[in-house]
Amino acid sequence: MTKLTAVKAPSSLLLAGIAMASPLALNAFIPAMPDVAQSLEQNISTIQLTFTLYLLTLAIGQLICGPLSDYFGRRPVLIVGLALHVLGSLLGATAQDIDQLIGGRILQALGGSAGMVLVRTILLDIHGREGAANKMGYVVMAIAIAQAIAPTVGGYINLWFDWHSIFYLSLLISTLIWILTILRLPETGTEKTTSLGIIPILNQYSDILRSPAYLGYTLSTTFIACAFYLFVGSMPYIVVKQLGGTSADFGNWFLSVSLAFMAGSFLSTRISARLKIDNMIRAGNGLSLFGAALLLMFTLTDQLHYVTLFLPMAMLTFGRGMSQPSAQLAAISCSSGKAGTASGLMGFIQLITGAAVAQSIPFLMHTSVVLLSAFIFLAPLLSWVSHHYAINHSK
Repeated sequence: MTKLTAVKAPSSLLLAGIAMASPLALNAFIPAMPDVAQSLEQNISTIQLTFTLYLLTLAIGQLICGPLSDYFGRRPVLIVGLALHVLGSLLGATAQDIDQLIGGRILQALGGSAGMVLVRTILLDIHGREGAANKMGYVVMAIAIAQAIAPTVGGYINLWFDWHSIFYLSLLISTLIWILTILRLPETGTEKTTSLGIIPILNQYSDILRSPAYLGYTLSTTFIACAFYLFVGSMPYIVVKQLGGTSADFGNWFLSVSLAFMAGSFLSTRISARLKIDNMIRAGNGLSLFGAALLLMFTLTDQLHYVTLFLPMAMLTFGRGMSQPSAQLAAISCSSGKAGTASGLMGFIQLITGAAVAQSIPFLMHTSVVLLSAFIFLAPLLSWVSHHYAINHSK
């Protein structure tokens, strides 16, 4: 990977802000979903679309943004994407019906997808595979901070004001990030593709997918993310309906999950220089699997309260924070010269799977919490298997 030499590297703080915009918008709204269902007189499955379609649009957006950034450059794609995110936040803030709300969420996600793809890609542009691992840990830690504060802030804003105010917060933050991107982000892409034709793009995707190592690393980070989607998509309803709590209670306890993710990401930045990428992924996946096993054990014995639900998930996400930066970079680096496309394809696979998993949540909750926990346990187990597949095909 060619490193950036002619242009000053963008600040890590700016890249972290860009990466935080979409997770902040996604997670701040989640605690309010039961109240939105009541406010708009919609059932849970319909309101779940505001979560599922967000993930689905993130997936499709990353598939599009990758090739666009390889052709036009990172900067213009990011600026347009953040503008769409701002517009989506405005639509959500003024929504009075479910159609406008869903439309706003789709635009938020479409714009946010550019940030999720291109922050990873910019780091690889500048630092290469091994050098980017440390920097990527900080970016993932920034995302963890957004995930930590967003549900708590969103829960209290919903409790004190109403759910529209959550979108006004997203509007303010995303507008600030958009302006700073225009003013401060240089172009970092030094290798550009020469065509945007559908056949060349499909050929690029085909070339990338032929790499067993790429598939293994991508599926490893995908499966571990599915555990998070299952938990975060179901817990607001479990807290309100089974534990008798509020959106603020969910936000308060969700801090333990997000702070664990942040701690795992921070640890990865401290030890990535001394621990090889595959060892980091292996250690993180092992911790995640142990946390998922604890969660399954507690639900099997019908011990449903905040400690037994949120603390095992905190261990799972601590492991995810350790493994995810390395797994993502390992996947992208399997395709030299097509980093943006490889990053977008990885995001698409992860989020399209997450969207399908998220929309299954109402069915799983209706069946039993035990079944939900069993699927959460299955996720890091599959992640472990996928990583070993990647290792075996990297040699």
